[in-house]
Amino acid sequence: MENKSNLLLLSALLGGLLFSFLFWQERLALNLLIYSTYLLAITYLNPEVIKSKKLSVYAAAHILAAILVVVNNSTLSLASYYISLLVFIGFGHSQQLRTVFMAMLSTILQMLTVPFNALKNLSQVSIGNFNLKPLFKVVKYVFIPVIIVVAFTCLYSAANSVFAHYAETALNSIGNAFESIFGFIFKDLSFGRFMHFCFGLILTGGLIFTFFDKTLQKIELEYQEQLLRIRKSAKYKSIWFELISTFSGNLLTKKLALKTEFIIALISFAALNLLLLFLNGIDIWWLWLGGNLLAETNYSAELNDGTNTLIFSIALAMAIIIYFFRGNLNFYSKNKMLKVLAIAWMIQNFVLIISVFIRDAHYIEFYGLTHKRIGVLVFAILCVIGLTTVYLKVAKQKTFFYLLRINGNIWFVLLLAFSAINWDIFIAKYNLSQSDKISVDADYLLNLSDKTLVVLDKNRSKLHYTEAKDNYGITIATPKSLQAYQNKLDTRINFFRERYEKASWVSWNLPDWKTAEYFGIK
Repeated sequence: MENKSNLLLLSALLGGLLFSFLFWQERLALNLLIYSTYLLAITYLNPEVIKSKKLSVYAAAHILAAILVVVNNSTLSLASYYISLLVFIGFGHSQQLRTVFMAMLSTILQMLTVPFNALKNLSQVSIGNFNLKPLFKVVKYVFIPVIIVVAFTCLYSAANSVFAHYAETALNSIGNAFESIFGFIFKDLSFGRFMHFCFGLILTGGLIFTFFDKTLQKIELEYQEQLLRIRKSAKYKSIWFELISTFSGNLLTKKLALKTEFIIALISFAALNLLLLFLNGIDIWWLWLGGNLLAETNYSAELNDGTNTLIFSIALAMAIIIYFFRGNLNFYSKNKMLKVLAIAWMIQNFVLIISVFIRDAHYIEFYGLTHKRIGVLVFAILCVIGLTTVYLKVAKQKTFFYLLRINGNIWFVLLLAFSAINWDIFIAKYNLSQSDKISVDADYLLNLSDKTLVVLDKNRSKLHYTEAKDNYGITIATPKSLQAYQNKLDTRINFFRERYEKASWVSWNLPDWKTAEYFGIK
């Protein structure tokens, strides 16, 4: 135990120093891969962490995410990196967890308890016969009261300006005292750099110190994936039962409640099927079969707003199905017709998703690609996956926890897969290659990341404004001249040159290197 505490504390200290060296005034790129490699090494050296196959899988996923940051250096790859880090750390310290959501929550709780975990490990440190445990017996009586006092001081300062003035004066006095005592240190060492090191120390400690309370893991272990029929005692009355009974009197019994819920669900799904059948009929007639007629409509309003609403309706549809098939209604002897209606509604929602794809395809055909339009396609794919898993839940009588586990794993894999695509370059290349067919938004293209500078420079002559009008013939944006757009591109290139020349090797990433090579920047 003592050797383990010594190792973890030393690892946190070295991690803080490494963090400060890698990230101080640097861009996130190769440094993330180096830092993650260090975290993985410490995690595998930690005797408290079980080296299982699951841990290896999520470790490989996180390293892949870190490599994608170096290769693509996009916002999505960074998001993938952070999420995969949370998942890896969560499963590493609590390997009985089964969902990526709980793994992420476990890591967040671990980060929030850094002070308590640090004190716990410091109290176990020993050098020969000397140990710090007696000292921390005293510290623990002071540490928590100080946190409480600081918290309430902030609250009282926000509530009373006079109190805030005195609190600020006292804080400045304490700060001046520390400056007079430790000021000589920061003559040669930047205070900002020191605070950056402290942040790295806390972050590294939060990632390697195990959260000693396993309550979250125990709670998740109680959840099952297969639905079981719950037979409650006649004497048992839930809060909801008592609340409804207040308004319904003696009409509500267990059998009647289940039958009532069945009838409500039956009527709801029958009505919703008819409603969606009418909507799908309109879409099939006008959208699927009448594409030429749609070319004369207002795409900006019809497609953009309509697509967002349809995606929300599909998510709401899944929520309604999950609600009605959450419990004993799955085992009701007369529920066959209800299941048929529910499955029919799911099939109709699949048809609705096809309409979403067609709407988005028409939008891309006339206006080109944007992040939002790609996002619509991604959300539609997620809806297909969600509806498929909801069908499995209803057909195989699975629990909501089953949906969380399956969808969480699928979303995590898709996140890594989509991070492998350099979307900014893909958008720029597609829109410029279709410049004779679509309405090119040069302002939008010039606001993409520096990765697209090479593509834009190769297509300078195409950086002109293509007029786009709304339904009333009013120009949406004021067109600029070709020269104005080329001047803006030159300004972007100069900014990139200044930034790249100042960057060190820890900020190296493949897109920046390729761009620099193209423009001859060293």
